[in-house]
Amino acid sequence: MLKKGLLNKEKFYIPRDQVESYDGDTLRFRISEEEAKSKYMGESPPSSLTRESDDLTARRTRSAADRTKVEETTVPVTEERLGVSKSQFTREAIITKTPVTETKTVQVPVTHEEISVERRPASRATTATSDTPIESEQEIRVPLKQEQVQVTKQPYVKEEVAVKKKPVTETKTISDQVTSEQVRVEGTGREYEE
Repeated sequence: MLKKGLLNKEKFYIPRDQVESYDGDTLRFRISEEEAKSKYMGESPPSSLTRESDDLTARRTRSAADRTKVEETTVPVTEERLGVSKSQFTREAIITKTPVTETKTVQVPVTHEEISVERRPASRATTATSDTPIESEQEIRVPLKQEQVQVTKQPYVKEEVAVKKKPVTETKTISDQVTSEQVRVEGTGREYEE
C-alpha cells in the first residue's frame, strides 16, 4: 500500500510486480499515473489485487523449489552502436556581372555641301547694266547644308545565362571507434572467455 499527499492522503494498492526501480528515496512503477489512479486507488485493496498477491506467493513458492535445482544470474553485456544522422546547410553560388568598357567603331556616311567659285564671262549679249557698283562692302550669304552625327546608346539583351541546380548524391564513409564488453569468468576451476 502507498499513500500520496500530506493532509488528504490518497491510497494506492499497487502490486509489487509493477515496481520498476527503487534508489533508496524514490520508488518507480512500470505504469502511468492515470493507470495507477484508475486501477489501484481506493480505501481497500481490490479483489483482483488479492488474487494477484496470492498468485505471486504461489509463484514465489514454486520458484523457491526451482532454486534448489539451478540458480541463474544474468549479466548484461553491452556494446556501442554507431548512429549516423544528416544535417542540411545552405551555401551560395555567386554570379557576378561586371561592366566592361570597350570602344566600338562604326562607319557612318555623312553629307555636307561645299562651294566652289568659278569665274566666267557674262552671259548677256551686252554687258551694259543699270546697276551701279556698291559703295561699301556687302555680304552675300549662301546656305550650306551639312549632316551631323549624333550618338545615342540603346541597351539590349545580348545573351542569357541559364543557371541550373541538380542534386548529386554521393556516398561518404564514416568511421569511429565503438566500445563493447567481453565476459571473462574466473575462479570456477576453468576459464571461460567470450
